[in-house]
Amino acid sequence: MSVYENAEIAALQGGPANLDQHLGKAVLIVNVASKCGLTPQYAGLERLHAQYAARGFTVLGVPCNQFMGQEPGTSEEIAEFCSATYGVTFPLTEKVDVNGDARHPLYGNLVGTADSEGHSGDIRWNFEKFVIDASGSVVARFSPQTEPDAPEVLAAIEANLPK
Repeated sequence: MSVYENAEIAALQGGPANLDQHLGKAVLIVNVASKCGLTPQYAGLERLHAQYAARGFTVLGVPCNQFMGQEPGTSEEIAEFCSATYGVTFPLTEKVDVNGDARHPLYGNLVGTADSEGHSGDIRWNFEKFVIDASGSVVARFSPQTEPDAPEVLAAIEANLPK
C-alpha cells in the first residue's frame, strides 16, 4: 500500500498537496518546526532536495506544533521563515498532528515502520525522517537527531532513486 493512500493533505499555502504527484519519485518526508534546536536541519534538507531533484527526488516538509509548541506560526509565517532563513524550495504541507487521536492519516501510514534501533510507533520529536520509494512504500526511518546528510540517509535515498 502507498503511504499516500487515504492521506489527503493541503499544501502550506492552501489547496491540495496532491501526494500522488510523488509516485514515481523517491521522497524524504520530515515533520518540521521553526523554533526547535534541530531547525538548522532545514539547510541540509534543502541541500538534499537540490542535489537529487533532477534524479527524481524531493523532500516533503510537514510542519507540526506538537512538540513543545515549536511550530506556532501561521502558514504565511512558516513559509516566510523557511524561505528567508533557509532558502527552502521543497514542498511544505499544512501544519498537522503526527501523534495522538488527531494524527494525520499520512502519519498513520508512516509510523508502523521501525528505524534501525527498532523504534516504531509515535513520532519522537521534530525532524523524524522517512524515505519513501517510487511506489509509495516506506523503506527507511531515521531518528530526529540523524542529520539529513548522514551516510545512512544518503544511502537510503540513492538506493531508491527512480531508475
